[in-house]
Amino acid sequence: MKRVHLQETWPESWKRSYTYDLAEVFDEISHRGYAYAYQNRCRTTLRLVTDVLPTGSRVLDIAAAQGNFSLRLAELGYDVTWNDLRADLADYVRLKHEYGNISFAPGNAFEIGFPTPFDAVLITEIIEHVAHPDDFLRTIATLVRPGGYVVMTTPNGAYFRNRLPMFSECSDPSVYESVQFKPNADGHIFLLHPHEVEPLAARAGLKIDQLLLFTNPLTNGHMKMEVLLRVIPKRIVEYFEAITQHVPFWMKTKILVQMGVRFIKHKSGG
Repeated sequence: MKRVHLQETWPESWKRSYTYDLAEVFDEISHRGYAYAYQNRCRTTLRLVTDVLPTGSRVLDIAAAQGNFSLRLAELGYDVTWNDLRADLADYVRLKHEYGNISFAPGNAFEIGFPTPFDAVLITEIIEHVAHPDDFLRTIATLVRPGGYVVMTTPNGAYFRNRLPMFSECSDPSVYESVQFKPNADGHIFLLHPHEVEPLAARAGLKIDQLLLFTNPLTNGHMKMEVLLRVIPKRIVEYFEAITQHVPFWMKTKILVQMGVRFIKHKSGG
């Protein structure tokens, strides 16, 4: 991935994306918790793809923003399609593109009409911004070939600090339609709990192939631990992160912030 440098002539959307890139890919870190959590999520997302799909497979990255996952997968040898509603970001991603096969399909992914389904679709940090995650996942599944995969990351709703409503207990999700698709944590509507994922998958013609919980409060600087991250070596942070991967699953649901899921589409499904 090419290193780019801020230009005053850039559109505001590029400047905002560049601010995130400083911490996410260019190692100019001011908030260590954010950067460490992002690195965890990036590693997990890439592994959920590379563990099951050979290079050359076709991957659609939905709401891909500044395209860092798209670019990394292209560099690994995948045939990647970048997608985002913000068409102006495509040229920013092109600036960073160094090698690998990546194409651009800006717009509403549900309306573009791709000629053939993909081997995998990435939906990273999206489903928590929609009022109808069940409908969203069902529509995402139509973009994947039978036997293909959907890779999702989202905040873990069972994490002990979450105060947002549970989707499965909401009688009328339509009341949130007017506030969906807002960016960042302020736009979160429902944070899915691990036990909610399987029924959502079943209704979408998917099944869970792997579900992971990761990133503890130290790693992402929660509960004022960002101060500690300024003095603790990163290897110590990674050590504690590794330890939390060995606690019982019920405990993981309470102490780990992030969830990653790989779904597989039923071969008999449409």
